[in-house]
Amino acid sequence: MQGSSPRRGRPRSAPASAFLPTCRADLEARGWDRLDVLIVSGDAYVDHPAFGPVIIARTLEAEGFRVGIVAQPSWSTIEDLARMGTPRLFVGVSAGNLDSMLNKLTAQKKTRSEEQYSPGGRLELRPNRATIVYSNLCRQAFPGVPIVLGGIEASLRRIAHYDYWSDQVRRSILLDAKADLLVFGMGETAVIEIARRLSDGGGVAGLRGIRGTARVLSREERSSWQEADASPERTDGPVLLPSYESVASDPVAFATMTRLVYLESNPHNAKPLLQPHGSQAVWLEPPSLPLDPDSLERLYRLPFQRAEHPSYGEPVPALRSVRHSVAVTRGCFGGCAFCAITCHEGRIVQSRPQEGVLREVRELCKTPGFPGVITDVGGPTANMYGMSCGDDRAATMCRRTSCVHPAPCRHLRTDHGEYLRLLRAVRAVPGVKHAFVASGIRHDLALRSPAFIRELAEHHTGGQLSIAPEHVNPEVLALMRKPPASLWEQFEDAFLHASARAGKRQFVVPYFIVGHPGSTLRDTIELALWLKRRSLRPRQIQEFIPTPMTLATAMYHTGLDPMTMKPVVVVRDLREKRMMKALLLYWDVDQWPLAREALVKAGRTDLIGHGPGSLVPPRDGTGRSALPGGARVPGARQGARRRDSRHRD
Repeated sequence: MQGSSPRRGRPRSAPASAFLPTCRADLEARGWDRLDVLIVSGDAYVDHPAFGPVIIARTLEAEGFRVGIVAQPSWSTIEDLARMGTPRLFVGVSAGNLDSMLNKLTAQKKTRSEEQYSPGGRLELRPNRATIVYSNLCRQAFPGVPIVLGGIEASLRRIAHYDYWSDQVRRSILLDAKADLLVFGMGETAVIEIARRLSDGGGVAGLRGIRGTARVLSREERSSWQEADASPERTDGPVLLPSYESVASDPVAFATMTRLVYLESNPHNAKPLLQPHGSQAVWLEPPSLPLDPDSLERLYRLPFQRAEHPSYGEPVPALRSVRHSVAVTRGCFGGCAFCAITCHEGRIVQSRPQEGVLREVRELCKTPGFPGVITDVGGPTANMYGMSCGDDRAATMCRRTSCVHPAPCRHLRTDHGEYLRLLRAVRAVPGVKHAFVASGIRHDLALRSPAFIRELAEHHTGGQLSIAPEHVNPEVLALMRKPPASLWEQFEDAFLHASARAGKRQFVVPYFIVGHPGSTLRDTIELALWLKRRSLRPRQIQEFIPTPMTLATAMYHTGLDPMTMKPVVVVRDLREKRMMKALLLYWDVDQWPLAREALVKAGRTDLIGHGPGSLVPPRDGTGRSALPGGARVPGARQGARRRDSRHRD
């Protein structure tokens, strides 16, 4: 199919040097005969630091390499891909900011209505399993040129992994893509080292020992390590993971593999990993070390245009939410079971210096058409800004996979002072009318700072604040690795009180997940009753989607908690998941048939009726849903706290 690559020729509204080259004319305008590095991306070309392939390209450009980008190329031929010629050093391949299958399909395995990372939200501008497709095309287009995979799709599929959309365990994506190297995690340091070594003439064989990379071992290397690992005296070397063949057939082996990978996630003490795949084996170096504040800040000083490539005739929807936002952190130490952030960005939170953030805010204020509103000052979890381990020795030895579950670590600094000082400085910048916090808030941490809750309510919330309790059942929350529901209730009360003191009528919008491993119809009914008691009417509910490499996905596939090896109940039937969702939408007349079906299946027909303790009304004799006399159709907003929940993927 034909992709959505920018039209050939120099951008109409910017000089040739403003954007990265996308065609031969751009190379000629720079006086270049060829590229050093070509980046192939499944996303449209948006020159913004929120777009992973672009930040990698700009990083290489800053190191003096000639870099071009081909965005959403046609995958029916190689001509579109090869329009700028063969690069000198390597081709970097990324599916884009999301796994291409998650980007296309919902939890019900239906095609999404819009493609957020394509011009105009158009569908079908990238292939399924884009990393594999693009890599194999690059092998045809550029024989002999090293191919390096990156991005979240490659990162989370770097070992044998469960694929929800095919319902099978797949091999490391390195093998199916036939690539030379894979960069996992936030890859700026790794790609610079790769480019330097290749530029020095080292070749692919010289790309060993680079943190945050994975490669396929030669047969000789694999034999050498397997023999060494057989010796009981061996204490160094890699951690041998169960083979692909084992994890594909044995749930216990899959859960064991998952636990071993998570235990080797701290870059300060992680060992390399080795996983056999038939006659081949994948070697994974330890994760990249986190960037120090100055190194992180240098990334955000790169010459991003913060705009779509000007040759696109339509806007790219994903840019809307980040155009006037400022990212201040990367990484998250929450370790939620269903979240891939720890697997990709890591659990060590890296925070930008305050002055760097203020510089970016001042630049935003100079942007034509800037409305004076910073839509977000945050990151994966906004109120982790400035937080870190308070014991350097403990940090280098730690093997915890979450700093806050089951309880916050005693070494964790949870003071909100740095973040408060940053927020105060941002809202004091001339030209800033409002500076909102729209990223996730860790409410159990926020409770430790009444001053933060007070200022969040007074200055940084635009009427409603989204928080993710996810569930209320203690056993489900424990498997999710989320704090107890009582802490959400405490936070809601504190926030509403702070809003009232500030003279504002604001609301807390809770997010919930249905179908997470450990959750059943019965505890979903418990959650629905909790919502009704609190007069909460969520409009959209997230269905759990098993994404590669997360703990929850391992639970879904194996029926085991990888960290304890205890059994976990799993709901796999798509209709039953729809029933669970319908229960939380108890107020919506369109959901009543499914909600009744769920209640019958769970043996809770006592909740079908007209009484105050009922969830949904019964059917009348005509088969229609019967409403109590004079009652309004549920769905109208009633009460102070009834507000929409937003769907999250």
